[in-house]
Amino acid sequence: QVQLVESGGGLVQAGGSLRLSCAASGTIFRFVDMAWYRQAPGKQRELVASINRGGSTNYVDSVKGRFAISRDNAKNTVYLQMGSLKPEDTAVYFCHLETLAAIHYWGQGTQVTVSS
Repeated sequence: QVQLVESGGGLVQAGGSLRLSCAASGTIFRFVDMAWYRQAPGKQRELVASINRGGSTNYVDSVKGRFAISRDNAKNTVYLQMGSLKPEDTAVYFCHLETLAAIHYWGQGTQVTVSS
């Protein structure tokens, strides 16, 4: 069974940095596509960044130049390095995994709060 465990969230001042981690188990990690989503109160969940099995990345416009997604296949882990954080980045961040069979899995979420 696939499991995703996120860590690294917390409270940070505007302009600060955080690194989120998501450790996957129960799958052959190098064959899956990974992504980070976020959901702020009262808003829909949105895709923040993705990295496919080949290492290609995509970002929502609002985080381009500030966030970086990466993966370590040896550690079965995907990261989201977040810099120049803004109060509007405050949300619950979710790790997402998609298998070759197009089955989707979600982590439990980690809270990121950016104070002004």
